[in-house]
Amino acid sequence: MKNDTPHIVRRLAAGCIVLLFVVAVAVVLDVSYGETHIPLGRVWSVVASHVSLVTAGAPSGQDAVIVWQIRMPRALLAALVGAMLAMAGAALQGLLLNPLADPYTVGVSSGAALGAGIATVAGLDAVAGGYGVPLVAFVFAIGAMFVVYSVARSAGRVSIHSFLLAGIVVGSFLWALLSFVLARAAGDPAEAQGKIIQWLLGSFDKADPWVYVRVAAPFALVGLVALFSFARDLNLFSMGEESARHLGIETENLKIIIIAITSLVTAAAVAVSGIIGFLGLVVPHICRKMLGPDHRVLIPTSALGGAALAVFADLASRAILPPSGLPVGIVTAMLGAPFFLYLLRVSKAR
Repeated sequence: MKNDTPHIVRRLAAGCIVLLFVVAVAVVLDVSYGETHIPLGRVWSVVASHVSLVTAGAPSGQDAVIVWQIRMPRALLAALVGAMLAMAGAALQGLLLNPLADPYTVGVSSGAALGAGIATVAGLDAVAGGYGVPLVAFVFAIGAMFVVYSVARSAGRVSIHSFLLAGIVVGSFLWALLSFVLARAAGDPAEAQGKIIQWLLGSFDKADPWVYVRVAAPFALVGLVALFSFARDLNLFSMGEESARHLGIETENLKIIIIAITSLVTAAAVAVSGIIGFLGLVVPHICRKMLGPDHRVLIPTSALGGAALAVFADLASRAILPPSGLPVGIVTAMLGAPFFLYLLRVSKAR
């Protein structure tokens, strides 16, 4: 692996530079577009005034409020969520040796959905400064991951196939419990059922989006660094579990670490945005086809690709149904499902 390091560095640098530019373009367009159109130059002036130590002549007025207090944090939240889901998907596909795996395979989404449903019905919207629902969703998501891991673990090791099956079974059971919660919420005067469904469809439209950005950012940064540090081990693991073990990889420890990191990252993403599908499934496929399967390149570029796709999806959601927009989860499904079917068709043709 040492001999190909310069080649890997070049591919990583090229991929990151291009994708960083795409993310920047997506964010600027997302911030500029809306019921109140704000010229790109005005967007740049507002952003520059907030990130610069020089505040003289800083823009003010309605445009500045719209850009910095509403649209910019929404775009950044979309980028963070997309990055977390995509990097988690890339790592899980490498660990589970299954290109169809995504961050929701481990049952995190169903656990978060159940937690959000229970919290909404219990009226916890105003708890913890208004973030009671995301907090409970996060706790339930982590709990679901532990249940799946415990079910899949036998004789001191976790079988990849057992883990996938456990994720499907536990996830299905938790979705059944959520259906029960929805049925109990039917006709609730507080419209709890509608709130639950809205959360399940995914959205970046928050009352105070900067708070959600501050919550999500540490998980995204730590998750990226942690997953990238295990990229070489994932490369060896992708050759097969037995081969990786012979090459000195503690495979069981690697499984625990990758499952824990991806579950935490996914739980954070789902807790702040609801369930947004296909990002963690499609983006790693695109990056793998364009830049190769090496996880040292795949994980960071998947994060940037996921960020770009999530921001563009947010932009598309508001363009399709202005001004509030469609739930982003619907947009990603509309974009992701046909593309993934295309990928399957191409792979079969080969």
